[in-house]
Amino acid sequence: MGILYESVMQQKRNILIRRLAELNISRAQSGKSIDECDYEELKYELVLASFRDIDSEATENTWF
Repeated sequence: MGILYESVMQQKRNILIRRLAELNISRAQSGKSIDECDYEELKYELVLASFRDIDSEATENTWF
């Protein structure tokens, strides 16, 4: 693919890696380092980490 596409995808990966590092995530569910994961794996890991971070006991986070 084009150089611009590869550059943008690398920047997007770096953003996800930085956000996961802020949440103290260094390994994916598969056991790989987050530095070795592709963009889709990093998105998945960030979603899982954000679900773990939600405080389910707070009243504003209840389902109904």
